[in-house]
This record gives sequence, structure tokens and C-alpha cells, in this order.
Amino acid sequence: MLLSYIREGGNLMENLIIFIALALFLYFLIAGQHISTLLFGIGILGIFLLEGSSVVTGFIQNDPFSRTASYALTTVPLYILMAQFIMQSGIVKDLYSLMYKLSNGRGGVLGIATILLGGMLGGVSGSGTATSAALGQIAVPELQQRGYPSHLAGMIAASAGSLSAIIPPSVFLIIYGVVAQISIGQLFTAALIPGILLMVVFSLVAMIYLRRSKHEFNSTTQASEMEEVPIYRYIIVIISGLFIFTAIFGGIYMGIFTPTEAGAVGAFLALIMAGLLGKLNFRFLNNALVETTKISVMAMFIVMGASLFGRFISLSLMPRKIIGLLEPLLSNPALVIIIIMVFYFFLFMFIEGAAVILMTVPIIKPLLDTIQVDPLWFGIMLTVVCTIGLITPPVGMSVIAVGGITKIPIERLFKTGIVFGLIAAVVVIGLLIIFPELVTWLPSQMR
Repeated sequence: MLLSYIREGGNLMENLIIFIALALFLYFLIAGQHISTLLFGIGILGIFLLEGSSVVTGFIQNDPFSRTASYALTTVPLYILMAQFIMQSGIVKDLYSLMYKLSNGRGGVLGIATILLGGMLGGVSGSGTATSAALGQIAVPELQQRGYPSHLAGMIAASAGSLSAIIPPSVFLIIYGVVAQISIGQLFTAALIPGILLMVVFSLVAMIYLRRSKHEFNSTTQASEMEEVPIYRYIIVIISGLFIFTAIFGGIYMGIFTPTEAGAVGAFLALIMAGLLGKLNFRFLNNALVETTKISVMAMFIVMGASLFGRFISLSLMPRKIIGLLEPLLSNPALVIIIIMVFYFFLFMFIEGAAVILMTVPIIKPLLDTIQVDPLWFGIMLTVVCTIGLITPPVGMSVIAVGGITKIPIERLFKTGIVFGLIAAVVVIGLLIIFPELVTWLPSQMR
């Protein structure tokens, strides 16, 4: 009886500590605290309240270094460096100019071409915010000239940029692979078909919106001529882009490169492309290296903070408690997955994607093991939801990037973004649940 009372008292104290920690987390998140600092601080506080200062000291001495020294995480700065070489060389403007000419100025074709361009850039840049900002600066004015309402033009650019979350090489996929201990090469391959599905859905939604928004057209606008680009630049950009894409995915798929080696090869090829385009100088290298360092350090701080936060979650036995709460539903795995995806959908609206993955996957993974869900399939589902989160309020980073560049009111963009996000969620996630082979087939063919 006494032991039972003590055990119940201990459980009550643990639950109280969890409640206090999560309440503080939400408060400081709403107040605008940086997510890396928040994860670090709440993790230390939670561990201290549960186990005392000696355990906190032990974790601080070991965990941050052991997590960031992981070989798998070396892929992050390499792909970011490749992205910076590509973005700094100005090929976004060149590719959009080519798309403009191929569309022959037709508005509907140009909108679809913008989304396809975003997907292709996502495949080589891995930066949703950068791609969205670049398309916002270049594509939005041209779409408006072709009769697109400003909110639809901005939303097309934002949704195109958000595709970099799922089109490999994606930093989100790399981080999920590290946390869930899954082959990054398999994740890259598995993401191709879902990424194409998202591009198709975004294109169809844009076309439907375009037809329904004809009353918003400004018929007095006239098409502007884009800056003339020499033919040789188009040739260099197309050949280099195809070569980078083929080298990365062909090398990974055929087993020639590891994902880390593929990132190094891609960065080297992007550097050669910049040289052929005449962009290679001290300013180019300085900007690319500085931006790569900033983004990589930010990512590593999030990893370190999430490591300590994950330790707190493990010590609190939260995964076991969640499994206990969901036990009546475990006989229906599909329902559990839907509940989890709805939960993630709301998380990605508020918190940066990499932080969500690092915070929650250690909690969710035991539940997935219990209901025997393929972690590869779940990772792609998670990345699809992350892609949608980049265009949904209140924190959709792609939308904020486009709004900041174009000065289109954020609330108008988000109003359209909710429609894009909900339709993509229902169609793409529904198809992946009904036909999991859309994710698993390509990785099963890898060497």
C-alpha cells in the first residue's frame, strides 16, 4: 500500500514537471524565442527537475558533441553549400526566363512552369525559403503581368518553393534519417514520387484557382519583356542542372556514392557551373561560404537543443505514456496514423520543420514500432506534411519569404495558402495511405 502510494506520488510529480515544461515551451514559443534556445533551455530545466544537476552536467558534457559529430550530419553543410553556389550564380533568373519563353507568354502554362521550376530548384538547392524568395522576386511580377491576382501569383511562388522540403536533397529528409536511423539514400529515392504528386496537385489547384479568379484579372496590364539571356547561358544551365541531378540521384540509386559523397560531388559541380557562367569571384565565394556557415550553425544548434530536449522526453517516459493513452486505438493503425498526421500538421504551422522532427520523432518512434509502421514510409509522410506546413498559417516560412519580397499582404497569401495546403493534404496523404507502394517501390529497386 505504501509503495503504491509512493509510486502514485512519483507519477504525479513527473506529470506535473512535464506539464510545467511544456507550458513554458509554448509560452516562450508564442513570445518569439528562438527554437534552438528554447529546446536547449527547456531540455536542461526538465532534466534538472526530474534527475538533478549531476545528470544535467553529464548530458551537457556528452550529448551536444556526440550528436553534431555524427557522420550523417556532414551531408547538411555540403548540400547547403551546393544550394548557395546554385542560388548565388543566378540560375533561377535564367531558368525562369527560359520557362517564360517556352510558355510563349501564356498565363496558365507559365503558372505550371513556375511550380515545376520550384520543384527542380528544390531538387538541387534544398532551401525552401531561398527558392520562394527568388521566385517571389522574379516570377510574381511576370505572373501578375499575365493576369494572375497578386495573392495567387504569390501563392504559386510560395508553394513552388516549399517543394524543396520534399524534393531531394532535402535537409528535412537528412535530419529525419539521422534521428530515425534510416538510410538517407533510401529516403531521397522514396521522396521522388510523392514530390511529383505534390507538384501535380499544386499545379491543378493553381489552374482551378485561376479559372475561378478571372473576375480579379486586370485586363489593362501588358506583358513585359524579360531581360534577354544569351543562348550559351541556357545551354550551360540546362546541361549543368541535369548533370548535377543525374550525378546525385544516379550515384545514390546505383550505389556509386553515399549521400554525403553525393553532396560533395554536387557542390563541386555547382562550383564549376558558376565558373562557366562567369560568376566565380571573391564576392561569390565569400557570400556562399558565409551563408552556408550561418545556416549550418543554425541547424547544428537546433540539433544540440533537440538532443537535450529528447533526453528530457526519454526520462519523463512520455512515449510510454502516449502509447498507454492510445492503447484502445492501436488495433486500428490507420486511425493512429491519421491522428499523428493531424498533430504534425498543426505543429508544422507553428514550429520550424527541422525542430519538429528532432523534437517529436524520438517520442513517436516507439509508437510506430508498436503498430508496426514502416519508418521509411512514415518519414515521407512526415515530409509531405512539412511541405504543406511551409505554406499554411501562422508561420509558413515560404509564404513569409514571398510576402517580404513582394509586399503582398501576408493575410491574403495565407488565405489562399490554406486552400493549397488542405487539398494537397487530403489528396497526397490520402494516396500515400491507400497506396504505400508509391513510397516503397523505388527504394526496393535500389542496389
